[in-house]
Amino acid sequence: MTFTVRPARTSDVPLIQALVEPLVQRRILLGKDRVVFYESVQEFRVVEDTEGNLIGCGALHVLWEDLGEVRTLAVADEWLHHGVGHAILESIESAASALGLSRLFCLTFETDFFGRHGFDAIGEDVVAPEVYAELVRSQDEGVAEFLDLSRVKPNTLGNTRMLKVL
Repeated sequence: MTFTVRPARTSDVPLIQALVEPLVQRRILLGKDRVVFYESVQEFRVVEDTEGNLIGCGALHVLWEDLGEVRTLAVADEWLHHGVGHAILESIESAASALGLSRLFCLTFETDFFGRHGFDAIGEDVVAPEVYAELVRSQDEGVAEFLDLSRVKPNTLGNTRMLKVL
């Protein structure tokens, strides 16, 4: 089984949304409007099988000068355990390093997967107080999840906040 990882294009957005939707229905990922996928398409990498079918996706979102977030990592059920998630995460980590990021955050139910890839569960004090003061001003839900703010508690229930130093 072979596949290719590449940057997402706008034409991939409906396919990304369709791939993510079953995970939204199972409450593994948060649902997003299509416009949000278009707004962040440049953050996404997608995976295609040899016939051009989209079988995986994931995004890198920058949170701060040294910190990024792995977002919307999804793999088609029939491609689970075939290295697709690993390939996406590897591509995201490479892009993060190229941007100068030194840490990656994720909010996940998939603690075993991320743990195998060097992520560890984190506590509360993960940034300096002066950085916290800047980050807390952000309206980005991912930043709020990273900071474990009370307004996003419904999003984070059952999830684990994890961090990897690159």
